[in-house]
Amino acid sequence: MQDDKSMSQFFQIHPDNPQSRLISRAVEIVRSGGVIAYPTDSAYALGCQLGDKSALERIRRIRRLDDTHNFTLVCRDLSELGTYARVNNSVYRLIRNHTPGPYTFILRATDEVPRRLLHPKRRTIGLRVPENRIALALLEALGEPMMSVTLIMPGEEVPQTDPEDIRERLQHDIDLVIDGGVCGPEPTSVIDLADDVPVILREGRGDVAPFQQ
Repeated sequence: MQDDKSMSQFFQIHPDNPQSRLISRAVEIVRSGGVIAYPTDSAYALGCQLGDKSALERIRRIRRLDDTHNFTLVCRDLSELGTYARVNNSVYRLIRNHTPGPYTFILRATDEVPRRLLHPKRRTIGLRVPENRIALALLEALGEPMMSVTLIMPGEEVPQTDPEDIRERLQHDIDLVIDGGVCGPEPTSVIDLADDVPVILREGRGDVAPFQQ
């Protein structure tokens, strides 16, 4: 969607009462192959439509990701969990007790997940439900999960948290920056539940104590 000369759009969306008009326009951008930067309950994230190959490749280029990186399906609630991931009852309860929130769960993927999103060896996918009204409004209007990664620039360890900085750095690389205010600097905590026993892969904003054996 993006060409070299165009600049990203910039929507200021209210963090508590997202304007439905702007949410609708953002969803149109995603559906037409766009890559967006949007706020979550941790840091900002890059997102695109589930299964959009060219948008996915653009995100890979921006982040310089290899094919072993677990992409995350960001969902509006857990009703979509069973479609995209295989979980037993105890894992489901564990996820439900910490959702929505700043956690990414690594799970075994179902056949509904496009192969290019999966970890090539383990066939896993990240899944999360954010506690952020803008993100949830986007997902509700989109009607399906959004493919996402935390917005961490190559060579940096701290994610992007300021929409003005994101616009300055990525205005020729993405289609839309949603300004929902400054987010916290911590990414999500990443919990691997693919083998049913919690393994903490990254300690971020979410408290990892409940997942320690």
